[in-house]
Amino acid sequence: MSGSQIIRRHAFATSVVSLAIVIAGIAVLVSALRGGPAQADLAFSEAAPVTVETLPVRYVASAEIEARFPGLVAARRESALAFSGGGRLDVIHVNVGDRVVAGDVLAALDTRTLEAQLAAARADASAAAAQAALARTTLTRQERLVEQGHVSAQRLDEAGATARAAEAQASAANAAARALEVQLELARLEAPFDGVITRRHADEGAVLGAGTPLFHLVEDGVLEFRVGVPVADAAQLTPGHDYTLDAGSRQVTARLRALTGVVDASTRSVEAVFELEGGQGVVPGEVARLVLPGNLRERGFWAPLTALAEGRRGLWTVYQLTNGAEGYSLEPRSVEFLHTAGGRVYLRGAVDDEALILAAGVQRVTPGQRVMPVRRSQP
Repeated sequence: MSGSQIIRRHAFATSVVSLAIVIAGIAVLVSALRGGPAQADLAFSEAAPVTVETLPVRYVASAEIEARFPGLVAARRESALAFSGGGRLDVIHVNVGDRVVAGDVLAALDTRTLEAQLAAARADASAAAAQAALARTTLTRQERLVEQGHVSAQRLDEAGATARAAEAQASAANAAARALEVQLELARLEAPFDGVITRRHADEGAVLGAGTPLFHLVEDGVLEFRVGVPVADAAQLTPGHDYTLDAGSRQVTARLRALTGVVDASTRSVEAVFELEGGQGVVPGEVARLVLPGNLRERGFWAPLTALAEGRRGLWTVYQLTNGAEGYSLEPRSVEFLHTAGGRVYLRGAVDDEALILAAGVQRVTPGQRVMPVRRSQP
């Protein structure tokens, strides 16, 4: 046999051996892949149960609940304060954040021109009063002369007309002087009610037009809370009675002042107006909620929010513990929201009465998983 034939036979034998090795490797890999899931299932079933916190389900015929209706707290009175007449701002007595009392002078205009005009008007009023006094004296004399027959009745009529005209001029001069006195009074801006200065729009020296706002005053002694309440709930409210409001982390008392009695066409609710005496730590602009006790006449059970898991098609589920031959395992059950209060929910659904459900940690478990229950007495 030639050397070339020997080489070809040796190469063929090597190829056969290599192919056999590859086929054997593929067979081992396929066998391993086929046995993997079964081994994983076996490992899962043989894994130690997970300790979970559970809660017994106790159905009730109805639930005592609290309805909450949100509304806005506002000042009972607030005003943009301005001078009724224009002028140069001479002095400011308050700043933002200052508390003021009704009647306090907040600011004043330069009144030198008004004072000069008032002095002139008072002088005119004095002159007119003197003319009126002279006219009255003349009229008295003419009346005596007529009685004595020394003057005609025509002269008496003329003296009477002159006296009345002088009286009218005196009255007009007095009125003009009084108008300037009022302008001087209005040149001082006074607080119309107790409150807090929340804005200031100008400083000394600014020339203000008539009606230009200078301050914004908010009454803080009495606040208002307005809220829309369903007609059925509004019928249970009594004006003059106190009710509870949730304002942030605080609970405050508000007195119902009035119900409008008109149903809003868009919200189908009746507006109720409450008063908060002294503010009680609540500030204008804060959102509060009217708390009204009620009764939900639906059979259901209470559970913590942590017991809920998101189910299919937007539904919610809880995990009920089922007891089989190998111990407890988790089974998802669909539930429906009836009411929520704080960290609790009132539910109904395909959950057995007195059954155990998972109270927390739903994100750490899967359906069918073996668990070891640890009970919690309250939801």
